[in-house]
Amino acid sequence: MDIKMLRTAACLVLVLSGLCVGEGILPPGPLSGAVAGTVKFTTTLTPSERPFLSVRWNFKEVNIITSTSTDIIDDGYSGRISLDRATGALELRKLVLDDSGEYVVTIAQDGGLQIQGKIKLNVYALITGANIRSPAAILIEDKSSTNLSCEASGSISTREWMKDNRPLHQSDRVSFSVDNKTVSLQPVHSSSHGTYQCRVSNPVSTMTAAYDLTVNFGPHNVSIAGPSAAAPGQKVTLECKADSVPPANFSWMFNGNDTHVNNSMYIIERLEAESIGIYICTASNMVTMRENSTVLNLRASCSAPRWSFLLLLISTLILRGFM
Repeated sequence: MDIKMLRTAACLVLVLSGLCVGEGILPPGPLSGAVAGTVKFTTTLTPSERPFLSVRWNFKEVNIITSTSTDIIDDGYSGRISLDRATGALELRKLVLDDSGEYVVTIAQDGGLQIQGKIKLNVYALITGANIRSPAAILIEDKSSTNLSCEASGSISTREWMKDNRPLHQSDRVSFSVDNKTVSLQPVHSSSHGTYQCRVSNPVSTMTAAYDLTVNFGPHNVSIAGPSAAAPGQKVTLECKADSVPPANFSWMFNGNDTHVNNSMYIIERLEAESIGIYICTASNMVTMRENSTVLNLRASCSAPRWSFLLLLISTLILRGFM
């Protein structure tokens, strides 16, 4: 015997006693509502020419309303409910958390047959005051650890963590507490630097908090942007770059000697023989106490006029004592 036949048989038994559980009389649920808000328990019944003999709604042990020729309303629901006698739908207002639970409607149709439906209501407090907290500390990559805690008020169903608007996943450095309230970074890395978001939600509200985490790192990826060869007499600009928080300080050396240039730009107004050689840029971070260097070998361009190249070569040899 299939499920449909079993339901039919059960309903026939209940009919003999004057009650049948109406299949689909209420949506499957559960319904969700917000504290101080309104929810409507709609039925799938269409108004008929003959009104229902009675409509009764119950919640736990309380008879919310019994509607026949008159309405009998429980004192606790006075001013909070409205009943549609044509369909049996009930509107419940000024919701409180204690309104959560199972609601039962019993409808007596013309002819004496009673049908019944059940549905669950979950009431949630709106999410408010979402924020992310972290211990105050100076964080240095690969040396420091920290954690971020997501706080909020209201009925919290889920917490979701993101970083720079992308989902944050567990890794060898990232771990989450069982309730997802706290994310731990052990130890922090340069990739840990950025904006963290925590989205707190329930079925009736969502709130997102953000926190900018500063991780001091570097300098990494030091490089010199500029030509490795240029024509004699040409202006040459070299720029030193590095990934670093806080921004790196720069210093330059030329052929092993300090140039006293202490910024990211090194400008050669006119390339001469004495400007050809090895340029070293050193980037340093005063918080991490680390530094890294890179090298550029600046040469005279072979595309320069032959007489200019020969003159530059002769001048270089003279300066170096070969002639």
